[in-house]
Amino acid sequence: MSAINWLSRSVAAMPGPAPRTAAPLPGTVAAGVPMEGAAGPGGVQSQPSIDVTVLGATGLDAVGLLPQKVTGLPKDLWANSHSADLAALLKAEPQHLLPALQDLLYTMMLAEADPPADAGASGGFLVARLDRLLDYGALEQAQALLQQTGARQPQLFRRWFDVELLLGHEQAACKAMATTPEIAPTLPARIFCLARTGDWSAAQLTLTAAQGLGLVKPDESAILTRFLDTSQDDTAKPLPPPSRPSPLIWRMMEAIGEPIATNTLPAAFAQADLRSNIGWKAQITAAERLARNGAIPPNQLIGIYSEGKPSASGDPWDRVAAVQKLDAALKAKDVAAVSRSLAPAWEAMRKAGLAVPFAALFGKQLAGLHMSGQPGALAFRIGLLSPDAEAIAGTRIATDPREEFLIGLARGHLDGLTPNDPMAAAIAAGFAPGADPGPDLDTLLAGHQTGAALLRAIARIADGSSGDLTGVTAGLALLRKAGLETAARRTGLQLMLIARAS
Repeated sequence: MSAINWLSRSVAAMPGPAPRTAAPLPGTVAAGVPMEGAAGPGGVQSQPSIDVTVLGATGLDAVGLLPQKVTGLPKDLWANSHSADLAALLKAEPQHLLPALQDLLYTMMLAEADPPADAGASGGFLVARLDRLLDYGALEQAQALLQQTGARQPQLFRRWFDVELLLGHEQAACKAMATTPEIAPTLPARIFCLARTGDWSAAQLTLTAAQGLGLVKPDESAILTRFLDTSQDDTAKPLPPPSRPSPLIWRMMEAIGEPIATNTLPAAFAQADLRSNIGWKAQITAAERLARNGAIPPNQLIGIYSEGKPSASGDPWDRVAAVQKLDAALKAKDVAAVSRSLAPAWEAMRKAGLAVPFAALFGKQLAGLHMSGQPGALAFRIGLLSPDAEAIAGTRIATDPREEFLIGLARGHLDGLTPNDPMAAAIAAGFAPGADPGPDLDTLLAGHQTGAALLRAIARIADGSSGDLTGVTAGLALLRKAGLETAARRTGLQLMLIARAS
């Protein structure tokens, strides 16, 4: 049912044809609620209003959240490509991307656009977009897409059910399952939901019958038995932890007092550690993991950093303490204290892969202090990784050829500037007048297969950042030719400043 092998077996095959329309699920996003984590091509967090409508099955692949005026992407983004080709390109995108490319990919997955040429009632391309969001741990974005559909088809409900479990909303998921006759729950999901909605006797009876008929696997049977046995004492031998738990199994293991750490599980599970009843260190670890993927906004990360005072040393406490110290200095407008605390905080966040979230939080404030010397130079580089890069570059007088190139890149004017290393040369070639993205990307763009061209360009730049510099040039040229100038500039700056850990 899915390319994701950790999804719960929460629903069985439909007993009949899927309904063509459906009412919204419980908890559907109301109009005016902002979408956290979705960014436009310029990297600025977008907060569009979300309207819920009744949707026919044939429109599933057209579901989106961000209008064209926000994304800057064409209405026919997917329309001239085939669903299977697009799904394969999405699946092939690297798990770890530069933040600028990650933002662009999120924007594409959430964009309102015409469906692929061969779109049918199954919503196959929507499922591919949802699975990519789940891979990155972007559960709130996936949840909002699912709520637009009503999620009454099994392949959609299955994903919605797991998202709700990981976000701590299992009551809503179980209520929807109980009141939706077109959804056929599997026995483990049915038993779990019967218990969660208070019908413990029915849950126990269902489990006993399923065990007698051999309809549940031994490992699931053991977990369900322990989950339903409220009289179990604390001396019971722990169950063997499953190597690849689904969200349903993970949630039941947590409920019986045998939680499974999320740090070795897929990124989506990290969202469960952001709940208020989870320990602070686990929240920090989860928030950092998700922030690296752009799955949560930077202000959510700093909010978790600010919840207490580190009482120990080591990772992540030293990093949290360094950021807290800088934040306090900035709030006090103590320039000397900022100068002292900036480098340690930056180095800690850069090493943790959190340079861009750090820059988004502090870049503009740091630029406003107009520090001199090394702190000023570092603040300038951090500012170039922020959404205010162009404005910050416009006030800087270059101190060396590298800064001159960075200023030109941030402002989109590289004419007459001499690149001082191979990466800079590859970037400059991508920004040259009439830069050619190559016949493969150019053919896709000329054929109005913009989505496919952009997905290939993202992959080419990702490959280029680790060595194949021709991919950097081709990908940047394609972004600019597609009208995504700001995304191209942000990508170039990140290639210069963080891709090589400079």
